[in-house]
Parts: sequence; C-alpha cells; structure tokens
Amino acid sequence: MNKRVLVKFSGEALAGEEGYGIDTQILDYIAEEIKSLVDNGIEVGIVIGGGNIIRGVTAAADGVIKRTSADYMGMLATVINGVAMQEALEYKGLNARLQTAIKMEQIAEPFIVRKAIRHFEKNRVVIFSAGTGNPYFTTDTAATLRATEINASMLIKATKVDGVYNKDPMKYDDAVKLDTISYDKALEDHIKVMDDTAIALAKDNKLPIVVANMNEKGNLLKIINGDCSKCSIVK
Repeated sequence: MNKRVLVKFSGEALAGEEGYGIDTQILDYIAEEIKSLVDNGIEVGIVIGGGNIIRGVTAAADGVIKRTSADYMGMLATVINGVAMQEALEYKGLNARLQTAIKMEQIAEPFIVRKAIRHFEKNRVVIFSAGTGNPYFTTDTAATLRATEINASMLIKATKVDGVYNKDPMKYDDAVKLDTISYDKALEDHIKVMDDTAIALAKDNKLPIVVANMNEKGNLLKIINGDCSKCSIVK
C-alpha cells in the first residue's frame, strides 16, 4: 500500500480552549503525532484550515466585506497556521516545507506538485496552505484536491469526534457511529464533518476519507496501519 497520506486539521483545532489564535501546546502535540508517522516511514502532507483566525463565510456575512475578499483573508489565515506548523515540526527535528497556492516567496514555496512529491521522496513533511488559491472553496476541498494531486492513499480528517455518526454525538446520547459510509450516502445526508464538494471530488478520484479524533494519541498511526476502531471511512 502507498504509504503517503494527507492529514487535514481544522484551524479551530490549533486554538485550544481559547477558541482563537494558536495554542503552542496543541501545535507541539500535533507535531509529535506527525513525527510518529514519519518515524514509521510514512510520507505526510498536511492541510490546516484558518478558522482560528478568520473564516471567509463569517467575515462576509453582513456584506461589508465581499465574499471573494473574505475568502482570500481566510486563505492568508491558513498560511499563518502553516508557518506555525512548519516551526513546530522543525522543533521536533523533522524536515518540513510550506507550499502556498498564492505566491509569497519570502514565506513559502509556491505549490508545485512535482516539487511536493520530490520533498516526500526526501522524507520531508509538506504543508499545503492558502486553500486552493480560489475563493468559494473550503480547506476541506483543498485537502481533497491536494491528496488527489500527490496520489495519497487516504485523506485523514482529524476532528474532535471519532468518526461519522447518524446524528450529532455532542447532542444525542443515542447517536451511533458508522464504521463505513459510502460517498453517495455521505452526500445524501450532507454529513457535517466534510462538505459536499470535497466528498464529490473524493468520490470522483476514489480517495478514501478517514474521519478520526485528533485528540486520541497514536490514532493516526493506528489508522494507517489498518486499525480503524476509532474512526469512520467514507469510501
């Protein structure tokens, strides 16, 4: 099996209890989890959202800021998170490269798929920032796009829940976890953990989406090694 994966983290995940900004302790924890993958010979790509700083849809809600501008602001937020993630990975002794969908050479490389793959071959972690570079597309869609472009074996969506449920487990005690769910069923039910555009793109490219709890230490490595007792697979 191809040992190249892409892991998607939400921006909010970096904020911790504060709900805003970057909690360096969480950053350190994520870097340690990524290190465990690299140490086991796995090539890792990362996409991080920007919701801990600004979210395009929210910024544009009252019409003062146009949606396109708000989305570009959101993309810049993901670059800030990407710089922080790169630092955390390097702090752990890993080699990491940040690539952006919007050119900003003083901070990061522009996204070039062949260059990204070369980095993987040299055992470097690659962080993909600035979404797809286009407004109206979420970082979930960006993660699916990058995972497809780099030919990852799976996209792991690291969230606060340990999979996809038939209803919100935070609200309903009788919510049941679904071990596997088809792309069509996920689209039909509009599952909240991933937006429809991302799922449709994954379906077209037969890319499995694994939904897992990022706070479960060692879970990422278990998933890649075939243990999905604490995750759900959309395929």
